[in-house]
Amino acid sequence: MDATRNIVILTGAGISAESGLATFRAEDGLWEEHRVEDVATPEAFARDPVLVQRFYDMRRAGVLAAQPNAAHHALARLDRDWTGDLLIVTQNIDDLHERAGAHRVLHMHGEALGAWCTACDARHRWTEPLSDNPPCPACSEGALRPDIVWFGEMPYGMERIFAALADADLFVSVGTSGAVYPAAGFVQAAAEAGARTLELNLDRSLGSRLFDETRLGPASTLVPAWVEEVLAR
Repeated sequence: MDATRNIVILTGAGISAESGLATFRAEDGLWEEHRVEDVATPEAFARDPVLVQRFYDMRRAGVLAAQPNAAHHALARLDRDWTGDLLIVTQNIDDLHERAGAHRVLHMHGEALGAWCTACDARHRWTEPLSDNPPCPACSEGALRPDIVWFGEMPYGMERIFAALADADLFVSVGTSGAVYPAAGFVQAAAEAGARTLELNLDRSLGSRLFDETRLGPASTLVPAWVEEVLAR
């Protein structure tokens, strides 16, 4: 750690599960009793926009009701006190990192509390339902959709993410399954650039063998302990 200046952290559903937010998919392949193909693709939105909007209205309400847990607060502390470069890349669509106090956060899959106007390309913070087809505050068109990256769409900030991975001394993955690309490939990109790699997870991910070290347990326990260890050095 003494030679570490630049840290990239990837967080997944496991870090927010302890705040009551469901992980992305259950073992039966369903997400909140819906097939992913029915609620998380551009084709699904074109086919049944009402179903998709209602599904994300429920996700938005869940995010608003959730609270950051000890893992979010620990990463916010690291964000505040780490004097080197730091980027928290999250696959999660909740804002729990920010509400805990973190600022150096990139939402590669978009945000539940965001709406994107497909008519004028404006993006807005959004806390109300979209299923009643409200007008865009910028252009007054009723063309708002959740600002979420669906399957088949390009994740946000990829150029910035890979630039950070190329400069990283340490890559840490927290609460991820290692099943969804391109995020599942970040550990390999970091390792090829010379970074040490650490996995903090409840169970071993699909890519666990690619990490230099794996620590198993709840994020609310592992992350605060790791942050304390980093800042102590």
